[in-house]
Amino acid sequence: MSVVTRFAPSPTGALHIGGARTALFNWLYARGRGGKFLLRIEDTDKARSTEANRQAILDGLTWLGLDWDGAPASQAANAARHAEVAYELLAAGKAYKCFSTSDEIEAFREKARAEKTSTLFRSPWRDVSEASHPNAPFVVRIKAPRDGQTTLHDAVQGDVTWSNDQLDDMILLRSDGSAVYMLAVVVDDHDMGVTHVIRGDDHLANAFRQNLIYEAMGWDKPTLAHIPLIFGPDGKKLSKRHGATGAQEYQALGYPAAGMRNYLTRLGWSHGDDEFFSDAKAREWFDLGGIGKSPARFDFKKLENICGQHIAVADDAALHQELQAFLVATGQPALTDAQSEGIMSAMYCLKERAKTFPELIDKAAFILNARPIVPDEKSATLLTDVSRGILKELTPQLQNASWSRDSLEGIVASTAEAHDMKLGKLAGPLRAALAGRAVSPSMFDMMLVLGRDETIARLQDAST
Repeated sequence: MSVVTRFAPSPTGALHIGGARTALFNWLYARGRGGKFLLRIEDTDKARSTEANRQAILDGLTWLGLDWDGAPASQAANAARHAEVAYELLAAGKAYKCFSTSDEIEAFREKARAEKTSTLFRSPWRDVSEASHPNAPFVVRIKAPRDGQTTLHDAVQGDVTWSNDQLDDMILLRSDGSAVYMLAVVVDDHDMGVTHVIRGDDHLANAFRQNLIYEAMGWDKPTLAHIPLIFGPDGKKLSKRHGATGAQEYQALGYPAAGMRNYLTRLGWSHGDDEFFSDAKAREWFDLGGIGKSPARFDFKKLENICGQHIAVADDAALHQELQAFLVATGQPALTDAQSEGIMSAMYCLKERAKTFPELIDKAAFILNARPIVPDEKSATLLTDVSRGILKELTPQLQNASWSRDSLEGIVASTAEAHDMKLGKLAGPLRAALAGRAVSPSMFDMMLVLGRDETIARLQDAST
């Protein structure tokens, strides 16, 4: 059987990080088995579904690197098909027309509450013949079993049992002829050939109601996998109070997509003790059995650590391209050709210990800032009369250097020794002159990246 998974978001808001993880799990499961990963936009709520939100979902998935097969499907476009299935069930006697008004249903529930009995509505129209139907608006309800139990097997939760007397005769079609969400989801999943439904465990109760439709239509049922929600560090459902919750917010914060994929994959799923892994390994290893039953806690420090490891091993050209995309996403000026060239040549030292793109840019300040370099408050204190004199003495020695690391280290070390200084003591003024800050890449890395002429010019600026 060819695996087909789907991600079916409602475009009523930006792509939540929990939804992004659900999409990722579906993508990994399908891609790891040579299957299809489909995208369906559940846009039947016209009042809340907007084109901007739809695009935000697509942009979030694209940034995360999750490609889907074919064009995104629109649930609203299948309205006629949803109604067709409802009327097929009606014709087969597995559904019925209910003429109970909303006032009558509310009156029943008020009475039930007063008598402390079940408020589950039992329609009086379930077994009324067509000949006795009034000429009035109606909804179409499915005939749910009234006794016994239903057990569904879930690849994450195991066997889950529901008492049938807790199932109502669910509405399939509203009085205006539109399908409810429960019907639309099942019809779309069936028609799209979905074999595995991987979604949040807040949908677990829905599975029993949707099962009624599969049973009534005699359709093959997909494998179910309901994954626990994501909690914040405090053990409560992840929300704005914990920080960023939208996928594009994480892009704007400068986390690399590969690091996000790795971290989100590991959030609620495990493969032994492996924490850091490539996309290829994730696709190879990911399975439903590795998903835990308990909610996963979002840990920002762990996310940063994983992202830092991915930046460190990333291909330089790919990292540069993602850095450019980060600048665009955050409304910052694009890199000039000269800046891009400098960053590419310095990438080997910029990637070390940078966990996000803002940190990488900060380390690249010595490339991005043009002369004259204005030292920040801390590094300015390092440019004393004595240190300026040493820099002035060092400059002509660099004029004739071979401009290799060994040569530069030798010249700087001998200059420090001549002044009875440790090498580290001279590093501070050199950093201030070359980068304008006390914290930067190694002074020798900066010299090699900047080149002879720019290095000497900056030293001359600082020593005058």
